Amino acid sequence: MNIPKVNVPRIVIVGGGFGGLNLARALSRKNIQVVLLDKHNYHTFQPLLYQVATAGLEPDSIAYPFRKIFKRQERFFFRLTDVESIDMKAKKVCTSIGELTYDYLVLATGSQTNFFGLEDVERHGMSMKEIPEALDIRSLILQNFERALLSNDLEEREALMNVIIVGGGPTGVELAGAISELRRHVLPQDYPDLDLRKMTIHLVEASPRLLVAMSEKASKKALEFLQKMDVQVWLNTFVENYDGYIAGANGGAKISGQTLIWAAGVQGNPVLGVPEDLKSKGNRILVDETNRFGPAEFAIGDAAQMTTEQFPYGHPMLAQVAMQQGKLLSKNIMSLIEGGNLKPFKYADRGSMATIGRNKAVVDLPKFKFQGAFAWFVWMFIHVIALIGFRNKLVVAFNWMYNYFRYARDIRLIIRPYVKK
Repeated sequence: MNIPKVNVPRIVIVGGGFGGLNLARALSRKNIQVVLLDKHNYHTFQPLLYQVATAGLEPDSIAYPFRKIFKRQERFFFRLTDVESIDMKAKKVCTSIGELTYDYLVLATGSQTNFFGLEDVERHGMSMKEIPEALDIRSLILQNFERALLSNDLEEREALMNVIIVGGGPTGVELAGAISELRRHVLPQDYPDLDLRKMTIHLVEASPRLLVAMSEKASKKALEFLQKMDVQVWLNTFVENYDGYIAGANGGAKISGQTLIWAAGVQGNPVLGVPEDLKSKGNRILVDETNRFGPAEFAIGDAAQMTTEQFPYGHPMLAQVAMQQGKLLSKNIMSLIEGGNLKPFKYADRGSMATIGRNKAVVDLPKFKFQGAFAWFVWMFIHVIALIGFRNKLVVAFNWMYNYFRYARDIRLIIRPYVKK
């Protein structure tokens, strides 16, 4: 890997998501060597992936190169690679470009889509965890509309226009709202030959309400917003199979649509070499209260499951959990190097939010809960501030203002045609 050997401790971080990035930034100016390994050369702001998928933002607006973030850090090294396994006894990481020893290892590998064993859904459906997947969704939706123009079969034409979204969490709700706005404001101008009244957006949720991690008030308001936007919401419904054309659900329900986006669940994404007895049912690494799972090994964020009295099944798989764990772990690693004690992690819940569409959002803060236009502006402000890089903040803010006043989604481009497997 051409990483120089130095007489200071080497911390290897696998994964540059919210947890890994915050850890690396906190450690970058310390008297240690930090090596970040990731299969992409950029950090992705995942909460806005759905806007890339629905032609609201270009992918470079929500991504930022690791090398630019750490360009002034002398002891920081980044390598673009796939991590294949770890060897805890030899204290080394095995990757597609070679092996690397470590003094301390942090797995911040995030999560992956959980299809719950539904192989046909995995084969024919779409997931949205990375920028390439979001671009595939954008391409597929637009390609299906182009195909619908050529079809003389009314049922096929409707199926090509229909979109099925499985999962009523923030991602599913935000996707449904964004696609509904596309249907109302943009697609009728692009496809005047099609009767967009025949297009149906289905949001399928297995639980009795949407946004189960948020308050009852937020759930009811989100449902109200979506119903006013003509989104067909299926509660207490779970998809059992999908052949690329029709999704079968419990009770014998059949939902027609040639675009199915799976946002119904995630699971941990650990690497080989982690002992099997340290993995939870959700494939997350079981860690102690300091995020430790080995003498010199740690896991943070979605990859880790820390069992506490408040969170018996681990902390929620949210960006703010990963960020807080990354910041605390930086202090704990330095304390460990200096012979000090480790501090236990305590999650500070700063609230949650979701946007459904123009002037429609729900926000749950520890002391306040509100919905509507003000919540929408709060949601936009928080997300712009959280983006990395002044250019990205400026571009996203400008795009949102432009889209707000012009009812536009001008990035309707099929750059890389998607071909179903």
